[in-house]
Amino acid sequence: MKKILLSLVILFTASIAMAQTEAELKALKKTKTDSIAQIQARANAIQAKIDALPGWKKGAFGTVGVNLSEFSNWYSQGSADVSSGNIALIANAYANLKQPKYFWRNSLNINLGWVKFDDKNDPTDDDSFQEATDVFNISSLYGYRLNEKLAVSALGEYRTTLLNNFNDPGYLDLGVGGTWTPTDNLVVVVHPLNYNFVFADDDTVFNSSLGAKVVADYTRSIGKISFKSNLSMFYSYESSDLSNYTWINSFGYTLWKNIGIGFEFGLRGNKQEALNFANNNLAPMADPFTFENVDNELQSYYLIGVNYKF
Repeated sequence: MKKILLSLVILFTASIAMAQTEAELKALKKTKTDSIAQIQARANAIQAKIDALPGWKKGAFGTVGVNLSEFSNWYSQGSADVSSGNIALIANAYANLKQPKYFWRNSLNINLGWVKFDDKNDPTDDDSFQEATDVFNISSLYGYRLNEKLAVSALGEYRTTLLNNFNDPGYLDLGVGGTWTPTDNLVVVVHPLNYNFVFADDDTVFNSSLGAKVVADYTRSIGKISFKSNLSMFYSYESSDLSNYTWINSFGYTLWKNIGIGFEFGLRGNKQEALNFANNNLAPMADPFTFENVDNELQSYYLIGVNYKF
């Protein structure tokens, strides 16, 4: 009986000792975690001071998404022998000049994608990679400061596709107005005088017009995180059918060195593009669509893949 009691006492004592050790380790971990947070806060404060200095600020990050698969004699699906693939490439870059009296901000967004679906038992299908997502957007904004947050500005922005139908259509916005920069990361452009040049072979659908341009851009890097959101809207004074908008959001998180995961999604509304697509792909030749009856559905895309930060 004494041995049993002694064993229980030893076991109880060991349990208390282990509990104390675990509590001490958790307390030590909390202290270290708080220290890391404090160090990161000080590093972020220093980086904010660096970002506020005059001069050029440049950066880039991109995402690559790859999905390849092949099925042989996989009888549970309709096409037993299939080779498929999806490849996409996204690049975001910026070069911004900040001076006490003026600024010059330049940005580039490219999103290219290819997809294929090859049914090996169907000799008539296309077994090559075909163009899917195709986005090219470059912009340049110059502003002369009236004060710390407001400036008179001029903007040039060009949008088109690269892989297919280059510059058909292509959009070139040139305008003047004002820019609000409440922080170094956020830029809001309002240009009531803007001309939207539209380049296309079919001038019965695509037309240039005078209107207003609004752009909101937020670009920031915090430690391992890179984020960019850009909204570009054009409102035509001639007709709302000639108005358009594009909203692109890109996110990158670094896991190891400069490699991580990336995500991007984009939304677009453009009635001219909707009408052109409907007449070329949906409508019978004798009864084409018009701006009055075409369904201008929301355009969208997204991509998740491996991210690299430059």
